[in-house]
Amino acid sequence: MCLAVPMQIVSIAGCVARCEAKGVQRNVSLTLLDGREAVVGNHVLVHVGYAIQAITAAEAQTSWDLFDELASALDRADA
Repeated sequence: MCLAVPMQIVSIAGCVARCEAKGVQRNVSLTLLDGREAVVGNHVLVHVGYAIQAITAAEAQTSWDLFDELASALDRADA
């Protein structure tokens, strides 16, 4: 199973973006995106260091809400 994480672009240098999610920053390759989708402030789905798709801020938030709900359920199951 593959997992892509929603992140927000905070800076761009050539084909690499610095992206942030939940206080964690990573360098992400933009080579798989169309250049017009790579804009500071935009959100992307990141898989193994590559931005694979541009998404809206609302889509990113929905994904994070679901991840948080899953983490909470796992915490309750471990208690």
